[in-house]
Amino acid sequence: MTTLLLAWAVTASQVMLGLAMACVATRFLSGPRAQDRVLGLDSVYVNAMLLMLTFGIQTGRTHYFEAALAIALLGFAGTVALSKFLMRGEVIE
Repeated sequence: MTTLLLAWAVTASQVMLGLAMACVATRFLSGPRAQDRVLGLDSVYVNAMLLMLTFGIQTGRTHYFEAALAIALLGFAGTVALSKFLMRGEVIE
């Protein structure tokens, strides 16, 4: 019963994360301002990272965890760079 419940919960979380990514993608694509698009991109990478983690839990393979770590690191660096660009107009001073 416990294994079945875990498998159902992981599948349900993957469906909900997919729906969350679809909702955030609409904000990312149709955001009225650049700040809305950066926030949408930030949410997309967080949802993608969590989706990779749930795939790793479901399959038991470590490749998904490594991919989630790479998404988290690159997404954070991209958000910081875009925020700095929007505030100052340049990334590297």
